[in-house]
Amino acid sequence: MNELISLTQKERSLKTIGHISYALHAFVAVCALLPGAQASIVLLIVAFVLDLVKKDDATGTWQESHFRWRISTVLWAGVAYVVTAPLWLLLVAPGWIAWTLISIWFLYRIVRGWVNLNSNTPLPN
Repeated sequence: MNELISLTQKERSLKTIGHISYALHAFVAVCALLPGAQASIVLLIVAFVLDLVKKDDATGTWQESHFRWRISTVLWAGVAYVVTAPLWLLLVAPGWIAWTLISIWFLYRIVRGWVNLNSNTPLPN
């Protein structure tokens, strides 16, 4: 409880944005792993744009690393999905395996970031 008291209004606001963004990312990541439960790409885009718009507010704070972490996670996952998309043309299995591994990595990054956000600690570069 003392950690919340010691946070400034700006830090609390950024942390709330972080929770919203991580929640949207987590929902999309979990749905990507469940057959037939594909979440809308719109949720991912909303979280991504939210992070892009608010990242400058976090400059110089411990939360700056969280914005960088979420943005780079989405960009790397997007590149990985595009690069592995042709595997779906070979057969369903190679594409499914590749996209499942990417989704697991994506979910790991979201969970790790969210845990650090909850403990008010920055993420590595």
